[in-house]
Amino acid sequence: MSFVRTKDGTEIFYKDWGSGQPIVFHHGWPLSSDDWDAQLMFFLSKGFRVIAHDRRGHGRSSQTFSGNDMDTYAADVDALAEHLKLEGAVHIGHSTGGGEVARYVAQYGGGGRVAKAVLIGAVPPVMVKSEKNPGGLPIEVFDGFRAALVANRAQFYRDVPSGPFYGFNRPGANVLPGVIDNWWRQGMMGGIKPHYDCIRAFSETDFTEDLKKIEVPTLVMHGDDDQIVPIADSALLAIKLLKRGTLKVHKGLGHGLCTINADVVNADLLAFIQG
Repeated sequence: MSFVRTKDGTEIFYKDWGSGQPIVFHHGWPLSSDDWDAQLMFFLSKGFRVIAHDRRGHGRSSQTFSGNDMDTYAADVDALAEHLKLEGAVHIGHSTGGGEVARYVAQYGGGGRVAKAVLIGAVPPVMVKSEKNPGGLPIEVFDGFRAALVANRAQFYRDVPSGPFYGFNRPGANVLPGVIDNWWRQGMMGGIKPHYDCIRAFSETDFTEDLKKIEVPTLVMHGDDDQIVPIADSALLAIKLLKRGTLKVHKGLGHGLCTINADVVNADLLAFIQG
């Protein structure tokens, strides 16, 4: 397996397959690079080089006690990009990974390193409710996540994919047990402490200034039935802050669209990258 060691000694696992223009995939909480299987295989078949890493504390990377915050996540991506000597890359992030993309591109994406960016069901600008963000989710929602994680992580990691993540709680939904099992498998590979810390990172980090700094063309893709990251306080606000943003809203799709609706997502991504 391939790893890059960061300045603080953290081992970041990554996949690097194929050749051509590099596409870097950033996964959501509490998953791993395996969550991008449908995209990795699709873009390999189209002649791209595909790269996906496990965020620190997630998947096969080090189960870190510290550094579980967006600044460090972005620095870890920079270490990976430097290690692989990436130029002209497309960075695609889902959910928490969308926040990671925003912070990375804003802080490290100059000099031709990044060609385009994509935010899918992504957390920016900021999730938690405040005076500045009255439409956000109350802090009690995220406190509930933390409490459930500590009380019984294994059960919590069944409940999330069985219900709101993929929209399997909607009437008439086609529930896919294998998808639920795979979400649970990925989640349980990571560490409880970094997963706990990451809840604060994805819910309380304000990406407003990051979005304003991004110079490259950026696709914002979101399902309007996203129960995890509601569209009104994420994509519909983020698009107003981007200099070169394009908004793509998919009616009726939920948070886990990259897996459940991979054919739709992959076609949109390919069109944007080649456009």
